[in-house]
Amino acid sequence: MGTEPKPASRARLDQPRSPRRRFLPEYDPESFGRLSEQVARFLGTGRFIVWMTVVIIIWVVWNTMAPSAMRFDPFPFIFLTLVLSLQASYAAPLILLAQNRQDDRDRINLEQDRKQNERSIADTEYLTREIASLRMGLGEVATRDWIRSELQDLVRELDKQRSVFPYEPTGPRDEGDR
Repeated sequence: MGTEPKPASRARLDQPRSPRRRFLPEYDPESFGRLSEQVARFLGTGRFIVWMTVVIIIWVVWNTMAPSAMRFDPFPFIFLTLVLSLQASYAAPLILLAQNRQDDRDRINLEQDRKQNERSIADTEYLTREIASLRMGLGEVATRDWIRSELQDLVRELDKQRSVFPYEPTGPRDEGDR
């Protein structure tokens, strides 16, 4: 009985793993994604179309007008077809990768916009409740116009009482009582 020794093949958790051999080259996905976006942006410009057209025209003219010994793609432009197919086979995935990255950015922006809208709605609802409570509170507060109308009512009532009960001084007036 007692503790048994741990097998030697078991990895220790307090030490980093030794690096494993990889058969494929490693790359930074972020850098590759930025490169794909730059390529996709260039492929989507008029400049690319113009340059591609110029290259194809030069290719066709050279391989039809140049002496036979100088032609590098003599008969039915097989090498040109291969080059264009190769360019298309690389361009399509790079464009798709750039679109996927843009979709991810759009999704993040939409999520942030949605959260901002929720905060704005919550703030608006809070302010609406506060304004409603202030209006209710103001309904119970004496305003300047209400006090003025109440004072005018009191003055009218005093005038009526004075006409019914006229003021009669009862004794000598004391000047200091004012």
